[in-house]
Amino acid sequence: MSIWILMVLIGGLLTLRVPVAFAFLGPSLLYMILEGQSLGQAVRLMSNSLASFPLLAVPLFILLGTIAVHAGIAARIFDFAMALFGRVKGGLGYVNVGVSLGFSWMSGSAVADAAALGKVQVPQMVRYGYSKQFALGVTGASALIAPIMPPSIPAVIYAGQAQVSTGRLFAASVIPAFLMAIGLCIAVWLLTREDDSIQQMPFDRGRFGSTLKGVLGAAVAPVIILGGILSGAFTPTEAAAVGALYILILGFVYRTVRVKDLPRILSETVSTTASIMLIVAAAALLGYIMSLERVPQMLADAVLGFTDNGMAYLVIVALLMLLLGTVLDATAILVLVIPILMPIAVRLEVDPILLGVVMILSLMIGLLTPPVGTVLFVLSAALKTPVSHVFRGTLPFIVPLLVLLVILIVFPQLSLWLPDRLGL
Repeated sequence: MSIWILMVLIGGLLTLRVPVAFAFLGPSLLYMILEGQSLGQAVRLMSNSLASFPLLAVPLFILLGTIAVHAGIAARIFDFAMALFGRVKGGLGYVNVGVSLGFSWMSGSAVADAAALGKVQVPQMVRYGYSKQFALGVTGASALIAPIMPPSIPAVIYAGQAQVSTGRLFAASVIPAFLMAIGLCIAVWLLTREDDSIQQMPFDRGRFGSTLKGVLGAAVAPVIILGGILSGAFTPTEAAAVGALYILILGFVYRTVRVKDLPRILSETVSTTASIMLIVAAAALLGYIMSLERVPQMLADAVLGFTDNGMAYLVIVALLMLLLGTVLDATAILVLVIPILMPIAVRLEVDPILLGVVMILSLMIGLLTPPVGTVLFVLSAALKTPVSHVFRGTLPFIVPLLVLLVILIVFPQLSLWLPDRLGL
């Protein structure tokens, strides 16, 4: 059974919308049987792929984000930002980006951000004269900040698979995340500066003061999580546990989380974690098969025959991730391609941390592009709007994200300066 038949089977299953994990797992097990490989070995490979300490942070960060959603942290951040910037022309567009930036310190998932913030922000923006298409577009694009800004679930998975420091990768992602926010704000300014239908909200000192008090507790979370990691006080796994506990206590203090809510929170966490880990395990088995078929060596020879320039290699990787991100889940792609791309990066002396930042940003842009475009479907379902309408809204905001991707490749120190400065 050739690797090409295996790929055709996987492609066919994905076309039929079979879940990614099972689309990988079924043909891979069939390959193992037809090639005389032990199914027991397949089970060991899959279980061993999950026996990774860095991956322990994944369920904890998912728990942290789930608690933050139930605790109403996003709504508090939104109220504060609206009180501060509502008077500015196009202010709610900047608020949208700012809320995503603030909530990203506790989330780590673009899909979670889109689901949590979309229902809060889009109706408010429409109420103040923004077109629904624009509101959906800026909400979807700004949700991508979450998987870039630490804590980032894709970054944890990349670090575990590439065997690099999670803390260093987190630090390398901070400046790109802020640059994303700046780029999206520039897009908001360009799209709203001549729109006279947009209403502005007068500044209210009393409202500003009350909303400021509402976010002070949440503002401590980034200090605990990222500050603890970058200072060396916590490992990322420990920071996730401490952060989840802090947000849970905050939810109890705000009275937005009750004891009876805990089973639902834990159930959502377990469900999301299980789906991610199943993809990781299935992709690990497929990766083993590809190594047996010498796919990594063939691709390496092809790339090295084409170029020996590190920057050109990063461009190739970015284009590949943009393409794969339109049709596959980001977790599956990371687990599948890292063993293939990392040896080539080492030979071309490309920093693995920079490679991780470029890969993750490229894959996240795929969340806004059909046919998969998970963020598009989440916003479509949450706001009862056709996916095509959501996609048209996100198109203008994809441009600054692509520009940022090019900038990070051309100027790698934008990513590497902070981890180098911190000695990580």
